[in-house]
Amino acid sequence: MTAQCEVTAKKASGAPMGVFERFLSLWVALCIVAGVALGLAFPALFQTIGRMEAARVNLPVAGLVWLMIIPMLLKIDFGALHRVKEHWRGIGVTLLINWAVKPFSMALLGWIFVSWLFRPYLPAEQIDGYIAGLILLAAAPCTAMVFVWSNLCEGEPHFTLSQVALNDVIMVFAFAPIVGLLLGLSSITVPWDTLLLSVVLYIVVPVAIAQLWRRMAKESLPRTLESLGPVSLVALLTTLVLLFGFQGERIIAQPLVILMLAVPITIQVYANSGLAYLLNRAVGEAHCVAGPSALIGASNFFELAVAAAISLFGFQSGAALATVVGVLIEVPVMLSVVRIVNRSKGWYDSRQ
Repeated sequence: MTAQCEVTAKKASGAPMGVFERFLSLWVALCIVAGVALGLAFPALFQTIGRMEAARVNLPVAGLVWLMIIPMLLKIDFGALHRVKEHWRGIGVTLLINWAVKPFSMALLGWIFVSWLFRPYLPAEQIDGYIAGLILLAAAPCTAMVFVWSNLCEGEPHFTLSQVALNDVIMVFAFAPIVGLLLGLSSITVPWDTLLLSVVLYIVVPVAIAQLWRRMAKESLPRTLESLGPVSLVALLTTLVLLFGFQGERIIAQPLVILMLAVPITIQVYANSGLAYLLNRAVGEAHCVAGPSALIGASNFFELAVAAAISLFGFQSGAALATVVGVLIEVPVMLSVVRIVNRSKGWYDSRQ
């Protein structure tokens, strides 16, 4: 272990894991059950909420996404981008996975499983929508939950911060073109105006608000982050309840569809995290960088994916369902990747 990793480990061990982090899978599971149950019990209510939109953007979902990600974006100091050079190998590996591998590998997996292997068992009219949802899910690297995953694997905090900041800058410019390219290759009509509006609403505006807030808060920023922590958590859990409420009837009616959509998503997470982990080891990065690099390389910005899918294709679309399936399996699968990263530390550090 390098001295740098020793310092990071001490910092991480000195900070007790919060209730949210310890029982993350439980909270998500409860929200899924509650959302499905409420959606079945009060379908008219959820239909009313679903009609609250402007320019095809659902306003309640947009508000919740902002409440969820702005507190997370407040943690990101884009001034940390100058520290990229300290971990340039890990940064390079993560950028390769996030932007040159993950969106295209997910599109390939979608075509293999959804368009080919599972096609006879899926609703024919939803095939394109399912693939679109998978592409949206993979085209944006995770911003919010990455800090949780990094903490759980005792990741180097400056690497995580600078990597997320760099990804967010790239996402502003690359998300729409990559999605448009891959949807075009899938022969899906790209509503560019709505896609660009989604990028502005869910990336550009929250990033701008968060950075302006950081400048205004200055010395009070730590207290602000602490006070906003519960807001972000409540927004996340409420979003999950709402999303599964919208899709509850379909989830109960189509469990086999949910299972089939989960297959390419699960394969993508393990394949990309494993590739990032091995590449970091090959280039000689420390474990405290390789861990968060693998997790950032595999996880998805599902808040953006769900919001964009709803804006582009509607609540009842196959795209929206596919992104919600991403939410369904994201937490348990990523927690299993964290366990693999932690348990393999001895092997990782044994390299010559």
